[in-house]
Amino acid sequence: MKHIIPFLIFAIVLNSCSSEFKPATFDTISVEESYEAEISAVYSKATGSSDLSKSINTNVENAIIATLNTSESKTNLTEVLKAFNKEYLTFKKDYSEIDEPAWELHIETELVYQSEAIITLVISTYEFKGGAHGNDKIKLLNLDAKTGKTLEVTDFITDIAGFTTLAKTHFIKSLEENEDQLTIENFFFGKPFHLPENIGFSDEGLVLLYNVYEVASYDLGYTEFMIPFDDVEPYLKMN
Repeated sequence: MKHIIPFLIFAIVLNSCSSEFKPATFDTISVEESYEAEISAVYSKATGSSDLSKSINTNVENAIIATLNTSESKTNLTEVLKAFNKEYLTFKKDYSEIDEPAWELHIETELVYQSEAIITLVISTYEFKGGAHGNDKIKLLNLDAKTGKTLEVTDFITDIAGFTTLAKTHFIKSLEENEDQLTIENFFFGKPFHLPENIGFSDEGLVLLYNVYEVASYDLGYTEFMIPFDDVEPYLKMN
């Protein structure tokens, strides 16, 4: 399986933590079960049985499931994988005359930032159910490092309007530095600039990522840029 997390600007960082707070530690879990469809899952899991670890693991699993294009309401990742395989087997039985490649479902997460306040994980999924190409999606999941609670952008950004203006400036700057000679008119489908659904932390600043089709055509793929901490600090609710 190809590595499906394409980031270059992310690097994991664990800031120094005080003796009063024990940060979560993580293991990498791989699903070993064999399926008829091509299914793989490699994800981060907080170790131990503390309330913090339980909260983190529940929210990571829920975020993974929410990222998938599953038609069934499932709350357990193992059940989601089994349901995908069952759907594939049903398809093969019902349309045995069609010569299609095997369906694929690949899940991968990576811990990319951890401090006393914030944990950021990248969730990357790829689904293929026939057709011209599969569907891949990336989610930046931000968690409260002390409670494991999922954080929304408004939980760590104070002034959304001001931050949006700052983000637009850095977005345009990133285009100017790109050799593809793209301009802002190549994005947003004629609508004004808007923030992406995914904003997460790296050791250098905030990463803003637009998924495929979110702001541009499929051919352009993912669109991401970074705002350094020095610039974004006035808008952060936490250090």
